[in-house]
Amino acid sequence: MQVLGIDDYGLYQTVGGVVGFLAFISNALGTATSRFITFSLGKGNEDELKRTFSTTLTTHLLIGLAIVLLAETVGLWYVYNKMVIPQDRFNVALIVYHISIFTAFLSIIQVPFNAQVIAHERMSVFAYIGIYEALSKLGIVYLLSVGNIDKLVLYALLLLAIHLSIFCFYVIYCRKSFVETVFKIKLDKKLFGDIFSFSGWSLFSNGAIALSNQGILLLLNLFFAPAVVTARSISLQVNNVATQFVGNFRTAANPQIVKRYAAGDLEGSKSLLLESTRFSYYLMLIIALPLCLLAKPLLNIWLVEVPEYTVVFLQIVIIQSLFQVFDTSFYTALYAKGRIRENALISPAVVFVCFPIVYILFKLGASPIALSWAYLVGYALLGLIIKPILIIKIADYKWGEILNVFWECLKVTLVAVPIPLFLYFILDVKSILNSAIVLIASILFVAIAVWTLGLTKNMRERLVKTIKDRIPFLKNKS
Repeated sequence: MQVLGIDDYGLYQTVGGVVGFLAFISNALGTATSRFITFSLGKGNEDELKRTFSTTLTTHLLIGLAIVLLAETVGLWYVYNKMVIPQDRFNVALIVYHISIFTAFLSIIQVPFNAQVIAHERMSVFAYIGIYEALSKLGIVYLLSVGNIDKLVLYALLLLAIHLSIFCFYVIYCRKSFVETVFKIKLDKKLFGDIFSFSGWSLFSNGAIALSNQGILLLLNLFFAPAVVTARSISLQVNNVATQFVGNFRTAANPQIVKRYAAGDLEGSKSLLLESTRFSYYLMLIIALPLCLLAKPLLNIWLVEVPEYTVVFLQIVIIQSLFQVFDTSFYTALYAKGRIRENALISPAVVFVCFPIVYILFKLGASPIALSWAYLVGYALLGLIIKPILIIKIADYKWGEILNVFWECLKVTLVAVPIPLFLYFILDVKSILNSAIVLIASILFVAIAVWTLGLTKNMRERLVKTIKDRIPFLKNKS
């Protein structure tokens, strides 16, 4: 943002948002692909794995081409006729838009290869790619400051180069590592029907998510200056980093939940889901608490100029992410069973309702912060009420099991939050020393609360043993 400037950064987020909105189809297919590949692995059927991969790869190629066509027609019409773009930056925005379309296409056809790595639980590969992507994006900042072409165009080109290199790695790695990675343009009709049915409902659900994440940026662009779009984008960027940490934990847990279900171990699948939900919440809390309390000083350190509304946007969306932990975790029960129709009909309806409410509020002159409060309430309903009801009705969970998860998480929160919150109010967090005190207190008290209240005696013993086994000094000492 410092190199591009607030307006150009906001412009990129808006233009990219059009492509991101269209690419929600990729996310829906990715969900289906991961589920069916993991399910086939759980059954140990190699022939079915090969058919599944070939069918999903062919499907993604077709869908990718369809999205490019849609983006270059309907999407392009929106850019020309509806999007608010400064006249002197319109041609640049157009170039960036076309580059972003190709980037989205690469992301779509990469999904089957991504799903292979996750289904086979090669989490180290997943982690190395994440590190490479983060360091590459850091390198982009330097290149932007020395490049001679328009910085916004250069930014889009360099992001495309990163996506292309990651795509090539996944293709080569999967080809060499997994026997089912066969390049055939082939559609197994029965399997395609099952995947298409699953994807259809997932598509509807992911459309709501795209409307929530990308559509809201377009809505802000209609009512407010680009700086407000930038503020929202920055808050989402920070939140995405935080939730990705928890998401990576769920990425590791989900294949085992599905495999156990596929193998007929229903109680084992259920137990792992409930346990991993609690751990996901604990991980999110240990990140969310210091981020909420220290949002302003952290943004001041990170950014040279903090756009208005950024701090409040970030604080509210971080709290929202705590409720989303339950929403996304409980979804895995429906995902493993392969029945997501009810969720696809009910859950997106909550998000869809939020969108027109925010539009009306903006029309009436409400602050941009109104959208954050609307979505916070929406995701609280999803995580605490709607998703529990669905997994109880569909996946044979019991209210007692769900309420126990909520109670364990609430106990940890009630113990962890008061003292860091008290320190936040009595100390001036503009001071680096005071910020450090609040940061350490936040992490320490969450850790103490989780250790004493969030873990059973057996879990604590297993954790201590694992740490000793992983650290040579402690292992030799024991």
